[in-house]
Amino acid sequence: EIKGPMPGLVLKVLVKEGEAVKKSEPVLILEAMKMENVIKSPGDGTVKRIHAQEKTAVEKGQLLIGF
Repeated sequence: EIKGPMPGLVLKVLVKEGEAVKKSEPVLILEAMKMENVIKSPGDGTVKRIHAQEKTAVEKGQLLIGF
């Protein structure tokens, strides 16, 4: 799972449910404190569920993507 590392706004989700990803592949762009943070996959796997929606605010520790 990927959880929000900090409060921010989800700018773009770069993957789709069912998509295979490799370790360190970008999966989400999170804007926090006027900076864009690229959130990367923690390991190889398949995206099971995307919990975050583009243009919505997220809190620290909120579940964003499940693998």
